[in-house]
Amino acid sequence: MTDTSLPRVGRLHRLGRLCARRPWRVLGVWLLVLLASLAADRTWGGTYEDDFSLPGTAAQTGADLLQEHGSDAVRGTASQVVLHTRSGRLDAHRPAVDTAVGELTDLPEVISASDPLATPGAVSADGTTAVVTVRFTDNPVGFDRSYVEQVDDAVAGLRADGVEVEYGGPLGQLARPEAAGLLSEGIGLATAVVVLLIGFGSLAAAGFSLLTALVGLLSGICLLGLLAAAFTFGTAAPTLATMMGLGVGIDYALFLITRHRRLLRDLDDPAEAVGRAVATSGRAVIVAAATVALALAGLSASGVGFIGTLGIAAGLTVAVSAVAALTLAPALLGLAGRRIDRWSVRRPVDEPDDTAEPGEPDGAAGLPPSGADTWHRWARAIGRRPWPALLLGALVLTVLAVPAASMRLGHVDAGANPADYTDRRAFDLVSEGFGPGTNGQFTVVAALDRTRTDSPAEIERLSSDLRAALSSTPGVAQVSTPVATSDRALLTATVTPGTGPEDETTADLLHRLQDEALPEALSGTGADGYVTGVTAAQLTFRDVMVDRLPVIVGVVVAAAFLLLLTVFRSLLVAFKAALLNLLSIAAAYGVVVAVFQWGSGGALLGVPEPVPVESYVPMMMFAIVFGLSMDYEVFLLSRIRESWLRTGDNHLSVAAGLAGTARVITCAALIMTSVFFAFLLSSNVVIKMLALGLGVSVVIDATVVRLVLVPATMYLLGRANWWLPGRLDRVLPRLDPEGAEAEPRKAAPVMAAAGDSA
Repeated sequence: MTDTSLPRVGRLHRLGRLCARRPWRVLGVWLLVLLASLAADRTWGGTYEDDFSLPGTAAQTGADLLQEHGSDAVRGTASQVVLHTRSGRLDAHRPAVDTAVGELTDLPEVISASDPLATPGAVSADGTTAVVTVRFTDNPVGFDRSYVEQVDDAVAGLRADGVEVEYGGPLGQLARPEAAGLLSEGIGLATAVVVLLIGFGSLAAAGFSLLTALVGLLSGICLLGLLAAAFTFGTAAPTLATMMGLGVGIDYALFLITRHRRLLRDLDDPAEAVGRAVATSGRAVIVAAATVALALAGLSASGVGFIGTLGIAAGLTVAVSAVAALTLAPALLGLAGRRIDRWSVRRPVDEPDDTAEPGEPDGAAGLPPSGADTWHRWARAIGRRPWPALLLGALVLTVLAVPAASMRLGHVDAGANPADYTDRRAFDLVSEGFGPGTNGQFTVVAALDRTRTDSPAEIERLSSDLRAALSSTPGVAQVSTPVATSDRALLTATVTPGTGPEDETTADLLHRLQDEALPEALSGTGADGYVTGVTAAQLTFRDVMVDRLPVIVGVVVAAAFLLLLTVFRSLLVAFKAALLNLLSIAAAYGVVVAVFQWGSGGALLGVPEPVPVESYVPMMMFAIVFGLSMDYEVFLLSRIRESWLRTGDNHLSVAAGLAGTARVITCAALIMTSVFFAFLLSSNVVIKMLALGLGVSVVIDATVVRLVLVPATMYLLGRANWWLPGRLDRVLPRLDPEGAEAEPRKAAPVMAAAGDSA
């Protein structure tokens, strides 16, 4: 078999050897990159802000019309300042209320602040709760946190007068307590140290992996900050990027260092061992990183900027982490030389040598030596009973996936936040004082046809008809009188649902208003009606996510299938990988639904009440989990294929590949799981969902899928695993994931039929 990938392997070999022989230069370059990126991010870095705009939707069109024609009463970004008194009525505090409203109005970035005691519907029926609507020129989430102090000063008189003051909406998000530093990252790193030391025994193997991952992560996060100055990235972007960058960064460095330590046993020159490690496992790192980045880039196919930028943020740190693993890790290994195992907490554990032929002293029937006895026995046990293993593994995934069938998407509102958040307290006060629907009001916008409706009398008649139609719509609790903008281009009204923003009935009401009530009320007038506002935008966003998820699934699966087909030259291997990863993702979805939507154990994670699954979580989980699953798939299959090319024996190759990678994959999975689960400490419910879903998916993938289903299916398929039609083989480019440094000992022909030589 002609290996056309050797020239590219040579370049990777030279890169690794060069980094190992010039370590101080490489370390100096990375130090400069890190310091420069930190300084640039501090000087020019941007902020993160959620942008759920959806051009072409009714909610976005209505919002754009308000910005174009609306008065100060509807323009800008609205937030609520909620007032509540425990004794008496708020009108007894009239002087303090007037002073606070005046000072709020005078704050920078404020367009207007309403007087609650003079605004119809702004005071609860019992007179104890009132809402001051403050409109800002921009979204307060992007303001400096010191702005909250100015708001606090403006309402200080009310608090001194015994009135409770809480902030809702974007202002409440800005006023939330700051995150507890780097607690989650610290826990993830500490767990990684323990796993690495227990799994490999070498301080250098642990330290080099962590240092490489940290340098790559910090550089990637700083680069993301610079991009945030020019583009809008969601508030979850840096956290998601950290989760991904830290997890894969440790994994990539670990796979390289592990291969280097085994090669070092047989070579006198440490730099040559580094070069060969980069030329072999480094190639698998490139393929794995490309697969993850490809899956994350597939999020752009959603056509939603918010989702696409989250994928770019995570993909950026993955790419930088891969570069660090291919350059910084070799430099550190070059510095250590043959002393890499001198610093250890116990006898270092080496990667098993799976290159021995059957009958050679280092192999036991062609399998790894005694150092891998546990995985060695496991591989042979799966090989003896592949059908029971396959059925049991599939049953486990199916049971876990059952709850996913009842998944309900929505937006996790402020009511799910911790009780010490001001926006949670504001949410509860509004719900108690005005009803749950007040936290999820809709704004109805009617764009008038001036050729038909221009006179005050015609506008008043249309306003009356519109209010009557909206009031009679099932699910509506209250409707304000529609009022015309100053240019008489729009009629605007506020609709209060009878249920909260998370309730499915509220979503049904949105569709009923947009599709039935407004068209009927405005029929024959030439006016067009739109339902907008924060809640309408969130529900519309959810609907778009539901529509686009199949597109994302199709794009990501197709792209990953083609990449694996090209790399491993096998139709069945690529198809099997895609199918098993879909089952793994379905199981992770099921766990998320059971915990958060069903409430089974949610209280243990700080979410005491059931909440819907955040609308974009399934899409993000799919791209990330699919990419990470392919990570481990590439590392396992590359070793199986390496043995197959050498021996031509499928049964032997599957066992050797599993035994040779199981320990490394297990340790890598433990590290990545600990990184993800550490973010369960976040107070953000959406981050908790992602952390649980991603952590569970890694556990499932590294155990049920990688250690049971993959070897079982490959044992059953036999030589058909490596079947590829000749015509397709000639068309596909060649991307050898492990780029062997020498010709295979025993050429294995491209197989066209099933069978097993074992």
